Amino acid sequence: MIGGAAALLVNVSTQPVEAAEVIVYKSPTCGCCNEWVDHLRSNGFTVSTRDRSNMQPIKQEFGVQAGLQSCHTATVDGYFIEGHVPAKDIKRLLSEKPEISGLTVPGMPMGSPGMEGHRKDSYAVLEVDPDNNTSVYAQY
Repeated sequence: MIGGAAALLVNVSTQPVEAAEVIVYKSPTCGCCNEWVDHLRSNGFTVSTRDRSNMQPIKQEFGVQAGLQSCHTATVDGYFIEGHVPAKDIKRLLSEKPEISGLTVPGMPMGSPGMEGHRKDSYAVLEVDPDNNTSVYAQY
């Protein structure tokens, strides 16, 4: 019976996080934004995109500060997701539901989801609290 309970725990922990739709605001001509959207979809997220020629009003609306910005901004369940944040970190966010404003990967680091290529740079996913303080959420 213990083995069955352990198997049940494993099955529950690997289930996808149920979440509201991810809305991605992006430039209509940005290829890496499309690649990141594909990354989310391949990891079980439902995603809709909203093309914008000027991203600054969106970033201001969601409170994404200049030094934390990237090429696209998304929202999910009341959080902002800025840049090339891995899907597993978004799933963790939605599972844990911390009292933060969102997650960001500033810039466009090579090797992050949507920025795969000939090299892989180290980068951090930062959490942003309501006072715009940041701390490392995940390191790659």
